[in-house]
Amino acid sequence: MNTDSKVWFITGSNSGFGLSLSKAVLAKGDKVVATTRHPEAIEDLVKQYSDTAKVVSLDVTKPKEISSAINVAFSTFGQIDVLVNNAGIATMGAVEEIADEQIRRQFEVNCFGTLNVIKATLSYFRQRKSGHIINISSAGGLMGFPGSGIYSATKFAIEGYSEALAQELAPFGVKLTLIEPGGFRTNIQGSTTTPDCQIDDYQESVHKFVKHQLENSDRGDPDKAAQAIIKVVESNNPPLHLLLGEDALTSFRQKLESFEKEIQEWEDVTLDTSL
Repeated sequence: MNTDSKVWFITGSNSGFGLSLSKAVLAKGDKVVATTRHPEAIEDLVKQYSDTAKVVSLDVTKPKEISSAINVAFSTFGQIDVLVNNAGIATMGAVEEIADEQIRRQFEVNCFGTLNVIKATLSYFRQRKSGHIINISSAGGLMGFPGSGIYSATKFAIEGYSEALAQELAPFGVKLTLIEPGGFRTNIQGSTTTPDCQIDDYQESVHKFVKHQLENSDRGDPDKAAQAIIKVVESNNPPLHLLLGEDALTSFRQKLESFEKEIQEWEDVTLDTSL
């Protein structure tokens, strides 16, 4: 294990995993550039760790703000060792219900926002030949559920370009890990929006499922998740994927079993298309 002090750049630090991770990293003696659209929400944390914490206002959909925040990180601590892309939003509802503006906003924040921050740091990591990128995805980035179609689409996109990026960065000694949590106590009910216009036909299916998911989204402890992420960063051989929570693990194993069954049942059709 590598226990040297590190500088963490964390987006969405005012709540959820971002806040728990910021607290845990500072408590262990590392430094944090905590970025958020609501810097006032973590002023007390920064005051408590005045020498090792720096809060920066950041909207990940605005490239100029990203460049400015990264410049602040370097001017304050001289380096970035760990980039944590945690900022994200969710609109839950049937695909048919979600307005184009809400769809585009989710992609702008979750998919392109994360990618913007990554691209702004890649040349530094590549030239330094070290660093670790942590992308907070979701179990919904591996599986689609009723009511999470658009949210899952943004997370599936993160999964796709992260898997490719991990291979592109490996020759430079830069690591990447996707964190895939199930339900955690991260105030998801308070931060999740629903479509402006709901369709009655989905009331007994999608709407009930979404309601149940939100009401049972507190299975996991975000502070324990923070410790798990720290363990990944300190590992000499970190995973590309890390599922967090029993619900995420159970659901994904069920998907793998179902997928394998389909492959076997349709293998002849699959192979029959080969030349």
